[in-house]
Amino acid sequence: MAVPQNRTTRSRRNMRRAHDALVAANPAECPNCGELKRPHHVCGACGHYDSREVVALQQEVDLDEDAA
Repeated sequence: MAVPQNRTTRSRRNMRRAHDALVAANPAECPNCGELKRPHHVCGACGHYDSREVVALQQEVDLDEDAA
């Protein structure tokens, strides 16, 4: 069974973890609606990607008026 010969110091441990930090998001503005979206992803607000509609969004239905 592997057992460390010497204790790993705080400095060496933290140097090993230097690349594990989270990177900040890089939002881009949707050219169609202006909402912020992730790069190379479909816009969640309007369903457009690369200046064309790829996801048709449903219109909201008010159930109270339809039932009357």
